[in-house]
Amino acid sequence: MQQWIADYLAAQIRAVNSLNPAELAPLVETLRDAWKRDAQVFAIGNGGSAANASHFAVDLGKGASDVLPRRFRVLSLTDNTPWITALGNDYRYDEIFSRQLANYARPGDVLIAASVSGNSPNLVTAFEYARTKGVKTIALVGAKRGRLAELGDQVIVVDDTHYGRVEDVQMHILHILCYAFWENPALAGA
Repeated sequence: MQQWIADYLAAQIRAVNSLNPAELAPLVETLRDAWKRDAQVFAIGNGGSAANASHFAVDLGKGASDVLPRRFRVLSLTDNTPWITALGNDYRYDEIFSRQLANYARPGDVLIAASVSGNSPNLVTAFEYARTKGVKTIALVGAKRGRLAELGDQVIVVDDTHYGRVEDVQMHILHILCYAFWENPALAGA
């Protein structure tokens, strides 16, 4: 068991090390621009990635916003279970996020999706919708990349296909996006 744990941790470190700070910095700039314009930031995902989207919304909307002169407008579209189930039941599960965006999204807003496969139909549909409405998209995907990598305005690939490892590294990225402001409020002119 100790060797399996050591191997798992070594693979996790390789996954984290696949990130390039030069590729992450533009994401911080995208959020900085959204904050300056008071644009809405949306986060989406499925399963563990849905939990990561919620976690991101908390950290950006509460933690990072606590040190800024004006708060981030951030919303995880994974959190309203009655709305999600109504959309999935009355329309299609593929539309659970795009239908919420139809209510909220405006040109210049930002949509962040986390997905290991990059091919979840509800995420792809949301990105396709966002593209038609002038919403900037950020795709956090695993090594398979998928359709989200083709649709995203900004794409970060975690070089692994293991669900747990990729989700963990995607949460690293989401934390970086929050803590960039939380620990450096001057980024927003604070």
